[in-house]
Amino acid sequence: MDWVLFLIFLAACGAAATTGAVFPPGDWYKRLDKPSWTPPDWLFPVAWTLLYLSLAYVGARIATQEGAAYALAFWAMQIAFNTLWTPIFFGLRKIGPALIVIAGLWIAVLGLVWSLWPLDTLAFWLTVPYLIWVSYAAALNADIWRRNRGFVPVAR
Repeated sequence: MDWVLFLIFLAACGAAATTGAVFPPGDWYKRLDKPSWTPPDWLFPVAWTLLYLSLAYVGARIATQEGAAYALAFWAMQIAFNTLWTPIFFGLRKIGPALIVIAGLWIAVLGLVWSLWPLDTLAFWLTVPYLIWVSYAAALNADIWRRNRGFVPVAR
């Protein structure tokens, strides 16, 4: 593997991850009505760390492969939507618009998985957990939106 490529893709993932530090959940999120199947707070950084490492590896792995244009385009699309979601959900506290962003993220991840299948089996299987996690996160976002449509966010 080309370690410089891995570090470039890891930097993109790191930029997305930084939004979690810049826009932490805080008291507002704690006060929301959430479903019983909401994961514990400690799971989010663990899951995202593993997913970002996998995504960086997948990006570096496919970057030099012939026929990887669609996979790389979907990789770029997913990291853009991924980076956008946290500031909208936690920063602006706009649960509905965040649901639209996560729908775009889900489409991008599905496109990435779809484009990896004929290209690289290992990259495909390393990306499937990401699709599962984003599907779960989208369902969680949707249910939180449904439960809290009349909730007034606290002042920043």
